[in-house]
Amino acid sequence: MLLATINDLISSLPTEVGNDVGLFLPELVLCGTIVALLLGRLLGIDRKMSSHWIAMAGTLIAFGIAFGVVYSRGAGAYLTGEEAQIFSGLLVNDGLTVFFRLFLLVFLVLVIALTVLSGISDREDGPDFYTLLVGATIGMMLMASANHLLMLFMAVEMASVPSYVMVGFFKGKRLSSEAALKYVVYGAGAAGVMLYGISLVAGMLGTGDLSLVASRLGELLSPQGGSMSLATAEVRTIILGVMMILVGLAFKLSLVPFHFWCPDAFEGAPAEVGGFLSVASKAAAFALLIRVVHQLTGFGQLAVPLAIGLGVIAVISSTFGNLAAYFQTNIKRMLAYSTIAHAGYMLTGVAAMLVALANDKPLLAADCIEGVLFYLAVYLFMNLGAFAVVALIRNQVYSEEIEDYRGLKGQCPWLCVMLAICLFSLVGLPPLGGFVAKFFVLAPVWEAASLHWSMGVLVGFALLNTVFSLFYYLRVPMAMFIQERPEGAREARPEATERAFVALLTVPILLLGMSPLIGKLSQAAEQVARDTIEVPDDDTDTANVSPVNKPATKPATKPATKPATKH
Repeated sequence: MLLATINDLISSLPTEVGNDVGLFLPELVLCGTIVALLLGRLLGIDRKMSSHWIAMAGTLIAFGIAFGVVYSRGAGAYLTGEEAQIFSGLLVNDGLTVFFRLFLLVFLVLVIALTVLSGISDREDGPDFYTLLVGATIGMMLMASANHLLMLFMAVEMASVPSYVMVGFFKGKRLSSEAALKYVVYGAGAAGVMLYGISLVAGMLGTGDLSLVASRLGELLSPQGGSMSLATAEVRTIILGVMMILVGLAFKLSLVPFHFWCPDAFEGAPAEVGGFLSVASKAAAFALLIRVVHQLTGFGQLAVPLAIGLGVIAVISSTFGNLAAYFQTNIKRMLAYSTIAHAGYMLTGVAAMLVALANDKPLLAADCIEGVLFYLAVYLFMNLGAFAVVALIRNQVYSEEIEDYRGLKGQCPWLCVMLAICLFSLVGLPPLGGFVAKFFVLAPVWEAASLHWSMGVLVGFALLNTVFSLFYYLRVPMAMFIQERPEGAREARPEATERAFVALLTVPILLLGMSPLIGKLSQAAEQVARDTIEVPDDDTDTANVSPVNKPATKPATKPATKPATKH
């Protein structure tokens, strides 16, 4: 009997491995790209051909494979499909994985193009830089597909370690080395706390599989006599472990009070690296946070208090980030505090998702995830666009101080206009994409206020912080367009290709604020969200959604376009 079982296992192994490798092929292509970069350096190929060509080719091939899988599902399928656990359940391939895989690959292509235009890495250091950049992206892609607590930790560390080195890439710059050291110290502490929390949760539940965590939590935390007791050591230990895991994720998201590394790291790192970390790291961490929080509905009556705790952190992060940014004189440091604030905005959607799931409202929870995904897609263009302009102007005026942006309208007017568009979109002013993104995040949070009053408070603070943010974002356009250029200041004359690249990042901000592209992106994000929450096609969740905001019945097949006023 045992021999027959072993024979069956061996005979099925090639098929299972082949299927797993096929679903993991984009990540494997990036791994091959790293090998090619290292071999190119070893064999001296990098002296004849710039290493960015190898990095760009590998990334485009990986994107082509990932997009081909989505396209092969047929028109209208977009990013949904059957969930498949791969490599014995360590990873999962579902709509959320595919969405963030495409997101990160598109972003990597844009970052590589920016580094080529700005010349951040010369021919000598190019292979090292792009190896770190691609390696960090692989770690972030694993974060988006992690389905096991052990893989969760490994993915976070694989994304973090190359990031530490990229922050300190300017070896001869003291500020860069200091920033990298601070990032490493804080990162090591957060990783240790998260690993200890993982060991507590896995030890108490007897599994590290995220798909089993919810059921095990439900069994262990089942109410006794109608109310949940916290008197048992098992319950307290699990809660402590979950808090420690969330600490590690909060560090990656630079949420208060785990934000200390962010301003120093962004100021010391090249603007290109700051742009990469501000978008890619946030996106991967939110993908992982959504997966983890989705399993915390097994907390039962403790799910809502946990959601309130996430909401409090969101409010503190957005408020502190906006207030601290006002006093900054370095534009990269200002944008660092801005990323803290925006992480707080998106965290409100995750908190509302947990409230909706705790009250058995899966469609509302899917709307919350949809809002976060839409926000991240817009955030990619507006934040990378801002950092791209900072990098290109740095090469011209050799400064990243806001004071040195005075009067630039006379030398690079189009670059100034595009930077202003990015900054006003970060504020959330209509008709730019940032306004639609904030609406998509906050609308379901407001709907969740009917389930718990605290969600309404989150919306109020988010709107108030939007007003706060306008003051410090305006400082940069005022310096560029209103103040005069000082005599003897360096000139900024960007090339046509540089202006074209920034325009490539700016145009989507406009389209995602006032074009049918809003409906297309919203439709894709909604399908991914419904796939993640596993919402039935006939679930309308009409208990908490007014007929004005939602249709009476939700069709299984989506229309070709979706109106911008979704909620």
